[in-house]
Amino acid sequence: MDTEPDPTPRQRTRKSQFIRVVAVILLLWIVVAYAVAPWVWEAFTESDPMDGESQRITRTSDGHPGDPLNVALFGSEVEMQEIMRAADWYSAAALGLKSDLKIAADTVFSRPDDAAPVSSLYLFGRKEDLAFEQPVGDNPRHRHHVRFWKTEDVNAAGQPKWIGSAVYDERVGLSHTTGQITHVTAPNIDAERDYLFQCLEQTGQLAEHSVEADYHQRREGTNGGGDPWYTDGSLYIGVIRAESP
Repeated sequence: MDTEPDPTPRQRTRKSQFIRVVAVILLLWIVVAYAVAPWVWEAFTESDPMDGESQRITRTSDGHPGDPLNVALFGSEVEMQEIMRAADWYSAAALGLKSDLKIAADTVFSRPDDAAPVSSLYLFGRKEDLAFEQPVGDNPRHRHHVRFWKTEDVNAAGQPKWIGSAVYDERVGLSHTTGQITHVTAPNIDAERDYLFQCLEQTGQLAEHSVEADYHQRREGTNGGGDPWYTDGSLYIGVIRAESP
């Protein structure tokens, strides 16, 4: 029976050199994407002119404009968790190098992940308080997702206001600004806003739904990953039906 010949010393050396080169390239990418590039952007990126909308567009950790706010809900944190769960949206994990690599592997091997991580965005000087997602199919490269920040406002019933940004992830790719593994988002953020409220309405737990027109004067831009977005400028507002005491 024929057997494969053992590799020669020269072949083994070439293979070893190739592995070392790949390892060095991978290490350099990790250092540049996750350490150098964010530090450079944070230190040297000039503030993007927002025309008075600094509190209506989120920010990345390195100071880039993030995703625009387009949804708001009134309710306690428990009510928020309950209505999102009833709408078949799941709590999302935080993003980091380990979770970046996991979601990349899940994407390659088409493994579903209901808690796939979302990158942190900032508003009011802090990252999101809650994040939810709804998978699409069996691959985390595309999904519905929304981030919420709790505000100091409350309604007449004493329910706090949560302001949020709903965006659809089309695929997994590399950020145009840092080179980090991230989701590439769909430009039509109104479609995701509308879809989220469609899901919430179907739960029967939404007591009111209103629209604040012209919430945004700025109707288009790019987010922290360099992905374009556009909107009609409206903010959708919902009030969660409070449970009787």
